[in-house]
Amino acid sequence: MALKDTLANVLSVILNYEKVGKKEILLKYNSKVIKEVLKVMNQNNYVGTFEEVKDEKMNKLKLNLLGNVNKCGAIKPRYNVKIGDYDKFEKRYLPARDFGILVVSTSKGIMTNNEAKEKNLGGRLIAYIY
Repeated sequence: MALKDTLANVLSVILNYEKVGKKEILLKYNSKVIKEVLKVMNQNNYVGTFEEVKDEKMNKLKLNLLGNVNKCGAIKPRYNVKIGDYDKFEKRYLPARDFGILVVSTSKGIMTNNEAKEKNLGGRLIAYIY
């Protein structure tokens, strides 16, 4: 059986390890999108650094956790967001104003909802973290 959404699986693993209190994860899924989402999470101090580890079969990601994630998950379906619609989705996925981030895929790359607002860009919602 094939895995359909690797990003959702990675975010679920991160959340589970955060709840248990672990400090390090070895993620077996590795893609450009996952790396970009982890970079955004790192820039916003939700997770620590990560590095690629070569294995016999595939490359894995070694991720350091900081203990700052309360909840994270993938947004399905991947909603299209116009510039003025960010508030509607912030109310839906985040618990309070200015608490947490939405990860958005735009034409200029993957970034947070606040960066996309500043740059006046729309895009598709990928994940939420708080």
